[in-house]
Amino acid sequence: MTIFQAKEYDPRIERRRRMYVIAGIIVIAIAAYLIYHFRNWREEQTVNHFFAAVEQKNYDKAYGIWNADASWKQHPQKYSGYNFGTFELDWGPTGEYGDIRSHRIRTTITPKNASGVLVVVMINDRKEPMALWVEKKDQSMSFKPPTLDIRIEP
Repeated sequence: MTIFQAKEYDPRIERRRRMYVIAGIIVIAIAAYLIYHFRNWREEQTVNHFFAAVEQKNYDKAYGIWNADASWKQHPQKYSGYNFGTFELDWGPTGEYGDIRSHRIRTTITPKNASGVLVVVMINDRKEPMALWVEKKDQSMSFKPPTLDIRIEP
């Protein structure tokens, strides 16, 4: 094919190509936003399930979620560092937050080179937030590590 035998220019092809590029960029931008926004979704769900069990006063289930071990009653000695009695005192009606009736996840913080996520929760519409640590590998929970130097504003 020589220059004199070239196909006639068709603007529809160029317009279609441009639309595909624009659509691709939009899809990539939306995917990036969703990945960023839901990056800690599993950890948020773990905390939601935990507080749902506490609000229903199902402390056995809540303790299982806390330790990421639904069959914790089979081997309670494994969790002697934070046993069920202490857990029940902390999260029951006599605990720091009293009778927990509601919760709302405010934000999540992922420290660099960390094995978990800090989930900041508002409990019973109090002004002071609570930070809980959720391990990424097994979804077990604990209180905010004292070595983690993150200031949480009320």
